Amino acid sequence: MNSTAPVESLVSTALGETEPDLVVKGARVYDSFQGGFRTEDLAVKDGWIAGIGSYEGGIEVDGRDQYLLPGFMDCHVHVESSLCSPGEFARMVNASGTTAVIADPHEIANVAGAAGIAYFLDSTENLPVDVYFMLPSCVPASPIERGGSELPAEALEPFLAHPRVLGLGEMMNYPGVLSRDPGVLAKLRLGASRPAPPDGHAPGLMGRSLTAYAAAGIGSDHESSEAGELSEKLSAGLFMLLREGTAAKNLLNLFPAVTHFNSRFCGFATDDRNALDLTREGGINHMVRTALAFGTLPLPEILNMASLNGALHYRVPRAGALAPGWKADMALYRDLWSFRPSRVWKNGVETAREGASLWPAAGPARDPAVFGTVKLDGGLSERDIRADSSEGALVLVIGVREREIFTEKLRMELPRRAGELLPDPENDVAKMIVVDRYRQGKKPAVGFIRGLGVRRGAVATTVSHDSHNLAAAGASDRDIIRAAKRCAELEGGLVAALDGKVVCELPLPLGGLMSSMSYTDTAQRLAQFADIGTAMGFKPGCDPFMTLSFMSLPVIPSLKLTAEGLVDVDAFSVVPLTA
Repeated sequence: MNSTAPVESLVSTALGETEPDLVVKGARVYDSFQGGFRTEDLAVKDGWIAGIGSYEGGIEVDGRDQYLLPGFMDCHVHVESSLCSPGEFARMVNASGTTAVIADPHEIANVAGAAGIAYFLDSTENLPVDVYFMLPSCVPASPIERGGSELPAEALEPFLAHPRVLGLGEMMNYPGVLSRDPGVLAKLRLGASRPAPPDGHAPGLMGRSLTAYAAAGIGSDHESSEAGELSEKLSAGLFMLLREGTAAKNLLNLFPAVTHFNSRFCGFATDDRNALDLTREGGINHMVRTALAFGTLPLPEILNMASLNGALHYRVPRAGALAPGWKADMALYRDLWSFRPSRVWKNGVETAREGASLWPAAGPARDPAVFGTVKLDGGLSERDIRADSSEGALVLVIGVREREIFTEKLRMELPRRAGELLPDPENDVAKMIVVDRYRQGKKPAVGFIRGLGVRRGAVATTVSHDSHNLAAAGASDRDIIRAAKRCAELEGGLVAALDGKVVCELPLPLGGLMSSMSYTDTAQRLAQFADIGTAMGFKPGCDPFMTLSFMSLPVIPSLKLTAEGLVDVDAFSVVPLTA
C-alpha cells in the first residue's frame, strides 16, 4: 500500500461522488479524539478511511450492534520471542486485532548481526501488520557476555534510511549512558536523526541516575515492575510501556499508577510473548481486557493506550484512530469485554475473521544468515558440567521471582557427593548450564537456580536473552546432557528430557530462535510442553523455557548465568559459584 493517502479519490469518495471500496454499515465507531462511540457508516477507499457518516457501495459489511475499533499497536515487541517466523507472527497477532507493532530485532541481531536485521526488514514486507523497527542498540547486551555478533554505531547507520526504521531500540546499557561511554553516545546521536526518540530499558533506575538517563534523550521505558517506579519515570518525561509478556507480567502491578491525566503518556507492550499465550489469551487485546477488568480507568483511555498513544509517540502517521484520511486498519467486536474481533481489516482488506487469519501463509525463505547458526559439536558430557566445591561452602543460587525476570541473589547449602555440588529438587533447586553456541571447545558455565519448577528431568533451549547461547536446567545431569545435545542436533530449539529420553521438542531452525512451522502448529507444540510439565514438576502458569531464557541476561538484576560464568548484575562482574 502507498504510504501517502490518495487525496483526490478520498475527497471524491467523502463527498459521495465516487463509490467506496468498502463500507462498514451501522457500527458503533470509536472516536479516539472525543472518547465515545457514534453509530455511523465508515467508508474506505484505496486502503484509507474516506469518511464516517452515511455511505453505500462497494463491499458492504453489516456492523450493526458491533463496535468498530482502530487496529491495536504493540509498542515494544521482539517478534523472535513468539517463536514464530515474522510472517507467521504477523498472521497470528493480526487475528486478535493488532495491525501495527514496534519491533526491536535485537534477538536475531545478536545471532546474525546486520544480516539478521536485513532478513527481518525483507521478511516483514507486505504483511497484515505494519512492522516498524527500532534498531538494536546493545549487541551484545553487555560487555560481560558474547553472542554471535557485535554492532557498533557505524554498522547500524545504513539501516536509518529504511522507511520502517523509526529510531534506536532499547538502550539496555544504562551504565554506559551514565558513564558517557563513547560507543553508547555514538548510538544515541545516531538515533536522534530518526523521528522517534530512543527506547529505554532501565529496570529499577530511580533518582538522579534516572534523571541523567532521561537527559540523554531516552524516550520510553518498559521495565518498570512497581507503580512508584512507573510514576517517577513518567515525571521524568518517559513514555511508559506497561508490559504483559509470557515470563514478565507487570500490567496489574503498574496499573494503579495510571490515571486519567497520565494515561495519554502510556502504551501497551507484550515484549516477549510466545505463540501459545498469543493464541490462547491474545496480545494487546488481552491487555485491554485485563486493564478494563481492573476497573480504575475508563474504556476510552484504555483503548487509546492500545492504539493512538503509541502511534503518536513513535511518530507513525495517520495510524491508531478511525478518522477521514487515516489508515483503514480496524476491527469489529461483538462486545467490549472479551475483545475477540469478529473481523479485522488491514489497509481496508479483510485479513482475519473469527480469530483465524485469512492472510495466505508463506514459509520462511531459507536465508543463510539465519539458518545453521547453532554450532555445537555435540560432545558434551556429564564430566563437563560437574560443579565442585569444598565442604561447607555456601552456594550462590539464582532465585526466580514469580512473574518477573528480576532474580534474587540467594546463598544456600546444597547437597554434595564426593566434593560435587548437586541439585536439590525437593527444594526446587535445579542445576543450570550455559554453553557457547558460537564457539566450540569452551567449557560450559555451571550454576544453580531456585524457583524454575523443574523437579524431574531437564529442559534446554537456544533462546536465552540476549546472546542466545544454549541454556539448560534440570534435576539430573543425564537429562541435562540429553536435552542439550538434542538442541544441538536440531540446530536450535526447545527440548524436554525425562529419564534419559527426549519427551518433547520444538525445532527452531531460524536463528535457533524461530520455528518454520505455522503459528497454530507452533502453539500446539508449546501446549504439549505444558502438559508434559506436570510430570516434571513445573509450576502451574510458569513457562520454564521463557523463564529460563532470561536467566542469562546480565542487564536485569540481580544474579544471572552466562557462557562467561555467574554474573552479579548489581556489581556488573563475574563472580565465583561458592563463597
